[in-house]
Amino acid sequence: MDISIELSAVATRIEQITGAPVQLPGLPQAAAADGTGSFASMVQAQMAAQPDGSDEAAAPGAPAMVPPAQINALVNDNAQSQDVDPALIKAIIANESGFNANATSNVGAQGLMQLMPATASRFGVSNRYDPIQNIRGGAAYLKFLMDRFGHDVRLALAAYNAGEEAVDRNGGQIPPFSETMAYVPRVLKIYRMLGDPRST
Repeated sequence: MDISIELSAVATRIEQITGAPVQLPGLPQAAAADGTGSFASMVQAQMAAQPDGSDEAAAPGAPAMVPPAQINALVNDNAQSQDVDPALIKAIIANESGFNANATSNVGAQGLMQLMPATASRFGVSNRYDPIQNIRGGAAYLKFLMDRFGHDVRLALAAYNAGEEAVDRNGGQIPPFSETMAYVPRVLKIYRMLGDPRST
């Protein structure tokens, strides 16, 4: 998908959460929010935008569309149990899967938080498409990364994308991979829009 389309979709979802217009640099002014300002509206809008007949829908073990209220509850519960900001988890999910529990990347990451097989195994996830397991494992991994990198959100995000070893090999800095260099500010932008001052 074209990055401008992805960013437009993110801006629309953030508008639906906050009820306030969002303008991302380089994109035309988005349409006004639908007035609901709810997390449910954000997820429903994203799921409505998913192409019919996508590969994700046919993936073995993939769930039906996950209700927005369930995603929200799972994020909030796991954020509390892991002592991480729910807004950061939501920003990662928005970027990683667009709130599509059936999402599968071309390198094999699966589910809402796009867990790779080794990460899933490490954090006790047996079915990466299961939203309960996926968010639990993803939140636990995020907590591990935040602790490992001194609660530096940028480094934790870089490690979430490229692996903690890549951050270590780059002297504790964001690795100079084009994907990671784009990923970190993109997630931080969503996080900032959700209102966390630590993302500035």
